[in-house]
Order: sequence, then structure tokens, then C-alpha cells
Amino acid sequence: MEKIWLKHYPPGVPHEVDASAYSSLVALLDEGLTRHAPLPAYRFMGKAWLFSDIDAASRHMAAYLQSLGLQPGDRVAVMLPNVPQYPVVVAAILRAGMVVVNVNPLYTPRELAHQLKDSGSTAIVILENFGHTLQEVIAATPVKHVVLTGLGDMLGLVKGSLINLAVRYVRKLVPPFTLPGAVRFNRALHIGRRQSFAPVQPGPDDVAVLQYTGGTTGVSKGATLTHRNVVASMLLSEAWNKAVIDPITRQEQFTMVAALPLYHIFGFAVNMMLGMRLGACNILIPNPRDLPAMFKELSRYRFHSFPAVNTLFAAMARHPDFRTVDWRALRQSVGGGMAVQQATAKLWKDKTGLVICEGYGLSETTAGVTCNPGQLQGFTGSIGLPLPSTEVVILDENGREQPPGVPGELAVRGPQVMAGYWQRPDETAKVMTLDGFMRTGDICVMDERGYLKLIDRKKDMILVSGFNVYPNEIEDAVALLPGVRECAAIGIPDERSGEVVKLFVVRDKPDLSEQVVRDHCAQVLTGYKRPKVVEFREDLPKTPIGKVLRRALRDAEPGMAGSAAAAIPQKAAQVELTEAP
Repeated sequence: MEKIWLKHYPPGVPHEVDASAYSSLVALLDEGLTRHAPLPAYRFMGKAWLFSDIDAASRHMAAYLQSLGLQPGDRVAVMLPNVPQYPVVVAAILRAGMVVVNVNPLYTPRELAHQLKDSGSTAIVILENFGHTLQEVIAATPVKHVVLTGLGDMLGLVKGSLINLAVRYVRKLVPPFTLPGAVRFNRALHIGRRQSFAPVQPGPDDVAVLQYTGGTTGVSKGATLTHRNVVASMLLSEAWNKAVIDPITRQEQFTMVAALPLYHIFGFAVNMMLGMRLGACNILIPNPRDLPAMFKELSRYRFHSFPAVNTLFAAMARHPDFRTVDWRALRQSVGGGMAVQQATAKLWKDKTGLVICEGYGLSETTAGVTCNPGQLQGFTGSIGLPLPSTEVVILDENGREQPPGVPGELAVRGPQVMAGYWQRPDETAKVMTLDGFMRTGDICVMDERGYLKLIDRKKDMILVSGFNVYPNEIEDAVALLPGVRECAAIGIPDERSGEVVKLFVVRDKPDLSEQVVRDHCAQVLTGYKRPKVVEFREDLPKTPIGKVLRRALRDAEPGMAGSAAAAIPQKAAQVELTEAP
């Protein structure tokens, strides 16, 4: 396999990185927390925490966890949004040699029970807002120790108490619950302060994180990420972005907006771990859907990097409070998690002057696989080039490598690829090839320079009379229509053609009609790609990072439990390339 992309790397980007630069994430934490001790590491609700503050608090929390009798290798669940308690707890778990189990705070009881049981977590640190969810299932899980925290617990006695009281009794965001034996976060810190902490140095192949997949296409599985995996991902991101980062760090502290959840793999690897290496400050946004609150927080600061998903970029750019924020210091807008739409990219550039630099990754690849160069002059619709030390191939359904220009399933090999799915060798075998590549389930096409274009999820593909139809293409085309705020396409059964396209539209303009949508589709999409059913909605189901849940839309259709398209007919895929867009 020729790595044709290496010839087109930006100047100064190495072809390889040394994933052994740190023996573990603990070594990275120890170095970063000491080297950058006097600098602010996190900002939240107008307050800053220095790296030295995170160092001390995480040692106390690590000592507390050890005092419970937890051992290296034990799994500890973290069910927190972007609050300063999150980096403290994660650093504590890792420094004690334990395994971080990132948990989505918006999980239903069923989803939470599955993850706690599957991971074997014996302890959990949870925001009190979600205590009622844990109460419903804790008896059926291995959890023996619960640490409860409130939103304001690290904001000081007066401000923190006022925030907690407002959250509980004014905004009524903490449903009643009972968790006997639970210990409050600040009490755990106090206990740990009086204990002796026994540092642990894991090895590079020890498990650091269980990162559960989003479950957007099926049962959530735990991607087993080693210390080497996360270190490699962090170093890959640094190597790729040095041309953007270095000019800033020579003049001031690099500052990132942490609007994507830190429990999401991108926020974990880039915001937290790369931030630790760079000595960067992260502005913590606990709820990016609350745009007025987010804009109010951002209006306090200069910041240089803003990673987000397509839906968040679009919502921000359209919001009336957008201009209350000073965007002049922003040097990098990174799009990931889902395809960035052309309409969103244009709107964002009109508002900020910056191109959204689109990248691609998965929980199973510790975030990074590909990215566009940071000095893009215009939106390309590409997910970029493979990162250093990363190999990619495009495979057909029989595992044969495809040449440039022919779509197929993207497979990845590199130091950031997971060790496997937690305790699921059967599921691991389904995605890993004999030569060490991981099949991603995403359909891509590579051009002659090595740039990749993400076509769609394999499981989301719609099969219309033998032709492959990809929802991303339809959604990107429909999003260009004035009056469309959001849209999503799925396949529904049809007696004549197997499947047809159903389009869901969220309107910006109430007078946008179905006929206008159909007329637009007739102009920009070939016949079999045009939606046969159009449904207007007030909103679309999404994951916490803003990715549209097509599976939820499919499952809500009568008699459907997912897409009928389960494979890639290669002949149809080749025909697809010859069709006019």
C-alpha cells in the first residue's frame, strides 16, 4: 500500500510520531501539572483553576479512591458534564492506576445499567442532577461506592452554595433521589487530604479508558483504550496542528473552548490531554445547547481553538447573541463528529472569516484518524489526509483494497487504534482484519492525493433499486435551501424499489412548503436520490454532542428497526460515482 498522502503533507508535519514519548498518561499528567503549575488550566462560570490546583485536588481524590480499597485496574465511572470536577476526577483515577469509564450524563436508566454492568465499574462519580437515574439501577450493578457532586462544588463556599441552591430549588434541575452511603465530592476531597496517596505508574499497554460507542447504530460497546492509544492520539493532534499552535504559544497561553463534552473521545484526547501537554486553558461549557449562557461565558475571554459539530456551528452562527463574543483571536474551528455541511461552512466563514477545518475519528481510534491542513483557504467537503503514523485503506465488502476514486469501507491502522472491544472478542473480530486494520463502518472515497471524503455510515446507506444512496449527500444538498435549519434523511421500505428516501426537515421559515423542498431536490439530486416522503418537525433527535440520531428516526417508523442496507454492493457503488450530483 502506497502512502500517497505523505507527498501532500503541510510543511513541517512529520510522517511519524513517537508514541513512546510518555510511558503512560500518568507520566503526561505529572509533567503537565508540574511544568504549567502557575497557569490557569480551566475556566468555569467566571472562576479559574490553575494546573497546581488540579494537581493537588486530583492527588486528594486519588488518595480517597485508594482509601476505599480500590486497586489498580479497577473501573471507575465518571458521569459528569464539563465541570471542573471532571478533570480532577479523571486525573485522580489515572494517577491511582485505575480505569476511567466515561459515561454520558444523559443516559436513560437502561443505558446506564448496561454500561455499569458491562464495564464492571465498582465506583462512580456523578453529578447530583442525574442521581435519580442511578438510583433506579444501582442495585443491579457492581457499583459499591458513589461520589455525588453539585454544579457549584468547586466554585467556593459562597458562590458554590448559591449555584447549587439555584440549580436545586429555583431551576429545579435535581429530581429527588436516594443513594444511601453516597459521599459528597468535597467531603471525599477532605478525606483524601488526610490520607497518603500511593502513586502508580501504569505501563503503555495497560487500559486507561473504556470509551463506550455512541450506540447510534446498535448496542453500545466499550472501546478499550490503552495509555499508549491516548498518548499517541494527543501527540498526533499536536504534530498536525503545530503550525496553528506555535505562533500563539510564543505570545500567549493557548486557549480552547471545551463545548464538546470532555467525556466524548475528542474532548478527552484533545481538550484535556493535549491541553495538559501544551499548558493550554480550557473554557468549560457544561451545556452547549444553552446558547445564551455559552455566549455569556465566552464573552469574558480570548480563545484560539473551537472544536464543534456541524449542528453547533450552525446554531451558533444563526443566534442573535453571536456578536456578543469577540471572535478575533480565533485561529482554528475544527469540525468533527459528523459531516460538516457546505451551508454551515459558508455561514461560519461569513460570520468569523474562518474555514471550518474538518477532521474524522472514532471512539475506537481515540479520536484522530484524518484532518485537513489548518491553513485551509476554503471549505472542501473533505475529511483531510491521514494523520502521522496512520495508515488507511478503502475496502470492498470482500476485504479487497480499492483504488483512488472507488468508494468502500475505510479501514485504519495506527498507534491510536483501540486494543479491542471490552470483553467482546466476537465483536472485535468483526472489525479487525488479520493484518491489524480496523474496519470503521464508514464509507469513504480517496482521491489521487490521499484526501478522503466521508460519504456516510455503512449502516445508514439507503438502497434504492440497487443504487447506493447516502444520507449525507441528500442532507448537504437540502441544507443549502433557504429556510432549512436542519434536515435528516433515512431509508424506508418500498414494495417497488426496496427502499425510498424519507426526508425530515426543521424549518427556519414557517412558510417553507413541501413543494419548495421537492422542487429544490429536483434541481440538485438525481431521480432515485430525491425524497419520496417529506416530513416537517420541530426538532430532530440528537446525541449529546449534537449528532443527529438517524437510528431513532428509523426506529420510530412503523415496522422498522433500522436500515435495510447492510452491505455495500460494489457494482452499485461504482455506478454511483458516474451519477451527476
